Amino acid sequence: MTRGRFIAVVGPSGVGKDSVMAALAARDARFAVVRRMITRPDEAGGEDHTSVTEAEFDRIENAGGFALSWRAHGLRYGIPSTVKDDIAQGRDVLVNLSRSVLGAAQARFDRFAVLSLTAPVEVLAQRLAGRGRETADQIADRLRRAASPLPKGLPVIHVDNAGPLDQTVDEILTRLQPQRA
Repeated sequence: MTRGRFIAVVGPSGVGKDSVMAALAARDARFAVVRRMITRPDEAGGEDHTSVTEAEFDRIENAGGFALSWRAHGLRYGIPSTVKDDIAQGRDVLVNLSRSVLGAAQARFDRFAVLSLTAPVEVLAQRLAGRGRETADQIADRLRRAASPLPKGLPVIHVDNAGPLDQTVDEILTRLQPQRA
């Protein structure tokens, strides 16, 4: 059996990372969406995640329960070490990952790819405003960060997600298939 891949899904806020990952997993059972552990209360909104306290995060991290962990925006994020089991069973894991840990992920997983989702700034602004979670200043800050480049030397697949979700999923599946072997 061919081992699966660790696919880091990156892109600016509002680009639709979670929607794309869910749609890929719904379309193809070989994909598993990884649920991140975050030191953010469930009530705070945002993507589907497992909420943990700082103490719980420390306990899990100290026990080797994370394949990757990092800090961003005043929060701590962890990718459960169970991703290794899915990969060993031939599944491709889709992980909403911070750009700051892409190098660490590439070093840890030999079958690694980056799926970089993009969309024009006007589309991002409209989506962020439609979420109703951020102020105008917060949206402007997120849009400024949208142009941040990815680290060099990564196996990156760039896909525009400005159109219909089904179209994006079709393109991703086509572009990932040759790399499945």
